Amino acid sequence: MYDPTVARLTYRALLGRRRALILGALPLLLIVISVAVRALTGADDQTAADVLGGFALATMVPIIGVIAGTGAIGPEIDDGSVVYLLSKPLKRPTIIFTKLIVAIAVTMVFSAVPTLVAGLILNGNGQQIAVAYTVAALVSSIAYSALFLLLGTVSRHAVVFGLVYALVWEALFGSLVPGARTLSVQQWSLAVAHKVADGNLVTSEVGLTTATVLLVAVTVLATWYAGQKLRSLTLAGEE
Repeated sequence: MYDPTVARLTYRALLGRRRALILGALPLLLIVISVAVRALTGADDQTAADVLGGFALATMVPIIGVIAGTGAIGPEIDDGSVVYLLSKPLKRPTIIFTKLIVAIAVTMVFSAVPTLVAGLILNGNGQQIAVAYTVAALVSSIAYSALFLLLGTVSRHAVVFGLVYALVWEALFGSLVPGARTLSVQQWSLAVAHKVADGNLVTSEVGLTTATVLLVAVTVLATWYAGQKLRSLTLAGEE
């Protein structure tokens, strides 16, 4: 189910100089903001939760997920180079699964690690806030990667649709509209984080059981459907 050659090519594509700079911009900004906030306000649990929840989890993680998820396969489909990959004796689900693993790894490194560092800077992990939001970043990285990899497989405008979902649905509607919160990866991951945190500073509109089921279901279904679409693309090319 995992092919090292596909993984190496995908890592190379995602971590090229230009894309790596884009991936690193938001984590760097988070660290700078955290240092500035700590210097101005001192160690405050509520402030730490606000920064990590409002910027790291609501903005940074989904955007990095968009870049990594769509970038794992979208450019290859757009420029036609995916034909060379599909000509190899590899099962299409293996290609998708390998690219998903790479996208998850990249998203986790560029989102969860800086979230932990920022949390430690902000309040030294008081009330387990840094660890809780890091867990939320890790969990959401998996679902975002699967969703945006699927988008990269089915649409030539995957980045645009991904950013609309990340910035409009997740950050805006997911925060303001009660009904939309149930369909938010951010809220699902916050339910897991709430279990980790010591206090009530990390909250979610979704219960832990529901959140866990939805996270698993979205990841599995998105990965499966991406594999099916890639198989259809192969058949279309052979006709």
